[in-house]
Amino acid sequence: MTHGEEYSALYRRSITDPEGFWAEQAARVDWDQAWQRVLDDSDAPFYRWFTGGRLNTCYNAIDRHVESGRGEQDAIIWDSPVTGQSCRYSYRGLQDQVARLAGVIRDLGVEKGDRVVIYMPMVPETAMAMLACARIGAIHSVVFGGFAAPELAKRIDDADPKLLISASCGVEPSGVVDYKQLLDSALEAAGEKIAKCLILQRETKPCALTPGRDVDWHEAMAAADPVPPVPVEADHPLYILYTSGTTGKPKGIVRDHGGHAVALAWTLPNVYGVQPGEVMFTASDVGWVVGHSYIVYGPLLNGSTTVIFEGKPVGTPDASAFWRIVETYQARALFTAPTALRAIKKDDPDGQAIAARDLGSLRAFFLAGERSDPDSVRWAERHLQKPVLDHWWQTETGWAIAGYPFGYESIPVEIGAAGRPMPGYDVRALDEAGEDMPVGELGNIVIRLPLPPGTLQTLWGNRERHRESYLARYPGFYLTGDSGLVDEAGYVHIMSRIDDVINVAGHRLSTGQMEEVLIDHPDVVEAAVFGVADATKGQVPVGLVVPGAGFDGDEAALTAALVQRIRDQIGPVAAFRHCRIVRRLPKTRSGKTLRGTMRSIANGEDYTVPATIDDPTILDEIAADIGRLRS
Repeated sequence: MTHGEEYSALYRRSITDPEGFWAEQAARVDWDQAWQRVLDDSDAPFYRWFTGGRLNTCYNAIDRHVESGRGEQDAIIWDSPVTGQSCRYSYRGLQDQVARLAGVIRDLGVEKGDRVVIYMPMVPETAMAMLACARIGAIHSVVFGGFAAPELAKRIDDADPKLLISASCGVEPSGVVDYKQLLDSALEAAGEKIAKCLILQRETKPCALTPGRDVDWHEAMAAADPVPPVPVEADHPLYILYTSGTTGKPKGIVRDHGGHAVALAWTLPNVYGVQPGEVMFTASDVGWVVGHSYIVYGPLLNGSTTVIFEGKPVGTPDASAFWRIVETYQARALFTAPTALRAIKKDDPDGQAIAARDLGSLRAFFLAGERSDPDSVRWAERHLQKPVLDHWWQTETGWAIAGYPFGYESIPVEIGAAGRPMPGYDVRALDEAGEDMPVGELGNIVIRLPLPPGTLQTLWGNRERHRESYLARYPGFYLTGDSGLVDEAGYVHIMSRIDDVINVAGHRLSTGQMEEVLIDHPDVVEAAVFGVADATKGQVPVGLVVPGAGFDGDEAALTAALVQRIRDQIGPVAAFRHCRIVRRLPKTRSGKTLRGTMRSIANGEDYTVPATIDDPTILDEIAADIGRLRS
């Protein structure tokens, strides 16, 4: 076959014969009982995979590797520049810790199907808590440690957990975060009362325990008996992970044991090119879906070694942090967000920190979480001399919708695209009436049902909201909420959220495309474009740009040049005239730019400060900048 044809044939089979394809992939995990149906459509459009089968995710992630001879191999490497500590856990050591922790959780009254909320920093014990819940069939719900007490309380109320697992503190470059105080405040606000909390005391800042409620992690572990993994139904929930909802109430994405294990086991070697025994470094947070899939479950299901990094891309201590990890632990794949890459590029524009490290172990650098701007991708390619591969997925899907099958077959990289659809994802661009858009034209991105294994089962406790959010607008399809196009070669281009497509005098334009043009300017490292109301044109775009660290030129000249770039590369139809230099952009802690919030500010609309914002004070600066721009 010629270049790319082998993957094309594999992809076609996944679409035309999904049951046969995924039945073969299911051999990558161990089953206690074979399934009766590969794809269960008896409750369509709420599909199930591998119904009748029984397995245990924790067993597949740990025990079977010990049994097959990997007991002394590193399973988890923890590296914490913010505390100056590091440690390693072999698969055998991890098995012992997780089995005993499962005993602790069981002794605290948790049974199969009960929920456990985990509110912890980036420490190995966070992964252990997830795996211990999976071991006994409990359903874990990890809440990102950066969430404030009110947001934690919302998730406690929705999940109705029997146990909450937390730590005395988290450690950030800016200082120590008092988790225990946040936990206590959340429990006071939550309508659901929790009988027990398991607390990990950290040396950095131990905390006082609440008598009768709080249990010391180390003391409980010392007295615990290990428990074996409990086989559960393939469609039994493994975890609930909350993502933001338009109503202000978080949506609890439910993931199963069976389909999740099968999908992730396929992706490690085939998407990321990581083999058993090799190291994967995913620079994210366990509180996000990327952390669930590719810090914890994916690498361990594959028999690989995963790095848990308690630090930042810059500032711990500098822009060399990621490259140090790759060199020190011989990582084969590095996966992070475009925001992290841009931060590194801003602090190290000449790539000196990259040149100072031996990165010979690294095969590829993966980006996801938001659209990767081509300028940053080219910068990374130039300095790393490695493939830099964008890919696109969501909390709801749990793994890549589109990307590059790097470990399966090398296909041409198209910078600016998210890659080609991955197995099982039949991706389309539709117009408002549900008709296919012409090839290469912007539309609403959907996926034909059924979704492949590993994607969301439903929303926790709210099946109807699942239907309304994802399935109702285009019957027979899953609505991703993103706009984009599929080009002639089949590559998927994600331009923006559907809400970020603006209508300028009747022309649908992508703000993501405009951002790409702005960031391609050598003096710009970040950009955000959003639409504001205009009496004549309906909407017009506004652009805010962050210059590079060394920029000392004329701001007026730069903004004039940027306005002209949009005119030259997109056209006068964009009506792009409003552009301003800003110090930084408001972001969530996971690195997503808050375009919707800025749009509300610019339109004079009421808005709620997002719970995930990394620094609320930046909104005041942005409001002042937008005010000066409009005046």
